[in-house]
Amino acid sequence: MTVGKAGAHPPDVASTEGFTFVAPCLTHIDEPAVAELLERDHFFWLDLTAPTAEDIQKLGEVFGFHPLALEDAEHFGQRPKLDNYQEYALLVFYGAQGEVGGAAALQEVQMFVSGKYLLTLHRDRVLPLEEQRARLTGVALHSEQFLLYRVFDALTDSFFPVLARMDDEIDELEDAILSGPTDEQLQRLFAMKRDLVAMRKVVTPQRDLFARSIDQLAALPGLQLDERDYFRDVYDHLIRISDLIDSYRDLLSGSTDLYLSTVGTRQNEVMKQLAIVGTIFLPLSFITGFFGMNFSWMINKGIASTWSFFVLGIGSILVTCALLVRFFKRKGWM
Repeated sequence: MTVGKAGAHPPDVASTEGFTFVAPCLTHIDEPAVAELLERDHFFWLDLTAPTAEDIQKLGEVFGFHPLALEDAEHFGQRPKLDNYQEYALLVFYGAQGEVGGAAALQEVQMFVSGKYLLTLHRDRVLPLEEQRARLTGVALHSEQFLLYRVFDALTDSFFPVLARMDDEIDELEDAILSGPTDEQLQRLFAMKRDLVAMRKVVTPQRDLFARSIDQLAALPGLQLDERDYFRDVYDHLIRISDLIDSYRDLLSGSTDLYLSTVGTRQNEVMKQLAIVGTIFLPLSFITGFFGMNFSWMINKGIASTWSFFVLGIGSILVTCALLVRFFKRKGWM
């Protein structure tokens, strides 16, 4: 397909200068419509959610995909990659959506890209792709690259809201930890660390893929790439996301240290209070033990009178407690 070359434009505006075309956006395998578009060499986008084994087999028959490419398409959970099959390329790319707290936050999208079509496969609904389909339906585009850019950009930018929510949650957790650390807070810190590790495992390869391998798309027969600024923009966003992930990992490590420090400080306070109580009762135990000895002289003469009970018994205990409290306050222990 031949299109005119145009300059870069805002993501929501397509150039009206030179040649433009409208890319049909399909959501199911309509064999007659797909065959007609392929025959007319009219670029289109086919987006499939939760494709079955029969759907994958049908795609192989309609598009003539390599058996290895079909095998990859049947199995999700792959590392981001780009496999070049001369006439088309298989690209595994990730986005993110939903709340942080599990593998469901990552959305794997397998893309078959050629000069005639863009085919995207994913297990669950991917809201960024649905939004792009709604925006691009009936809109005149100035190159096939623009559609690819919108898909890459939507999936890449979907990480930002997830990371923003994580940033807010880290701040809330730090405030809550200072107020009173709990086991639930520690579990949440570990869960977010696992989320960041999972995101880092896909964002880093995607960043490297755009740095080294994205030029392979330009070599696909019939695929028009009018401006490399688009893909450079996606690469820039991937770098920012990678930096944010590393920054949040450091913040979570700091929050974990804060949690452990706060717990340790509270334990030290408890141990100090117990030590004070034990120190107070130590001399009291000596006094009561001394006057509790059953010697004849002490019982008949030493502590036989009423005044000795109040002065030596109760008085010595009260004076000892008062002296210990004063001593602790002077030392700053109370």
